[in-house]
Amino acid sequence: MEKVATTEDDFSLCPRFEKTFSILGKKWNGMIIEVLLHEKTQRFKDLAGHVEKCSDRVLCERLKELEAEGIVERQTYPGESRIEYSLTQRGHELAPVMAAVHAWSDKWCDAALDQERKIS
Repeated sequence: MEKVATTEDDFSLCPRFEKTFSILGKKWNGMIIEVLLHEKTQRFKDLAGHVEKCSDRVLCERLKELEAEGIVERQTYPGESRIEYSLTQRGHELAPVMAAVHAWSDKWCDAALDQERKIS
C-alpha cells in the first residue's frame, strides 16, 4: 500500500466531530449531562440546584436544545404539574466521554486552578 503525503492544508475537522463539540462545548451542557448521568431523573428545580450558576432561562433553553439533539428526554405526567428530565440512550453513551474529561481534569486542572487563584 502506498503512503499518501499530506500537508497541513489537507487537514480538516470531521463534520460529526464539529457537531459533537457544538453540543458538548456549549456552556452548561456538560454540567447538565453530568448531573443526569449521576442523578438519573431530575425535576427542573432539582437540576437547577445542581447547576447553580446557570439561570433558569438558560437552563430551560439548554434542556430544549439537548432534547432536540436526542440526548435528554422530557417526561410529563398528565394530571400532574410534574416534569422530569433524564438522559436518552444517546445521552447515556456519553458516560465514557465524561469519564475521560474527569480523568484529564484530575490530571491537569489542579495546577490551572492554583494559577487562577494566584492571579485573582
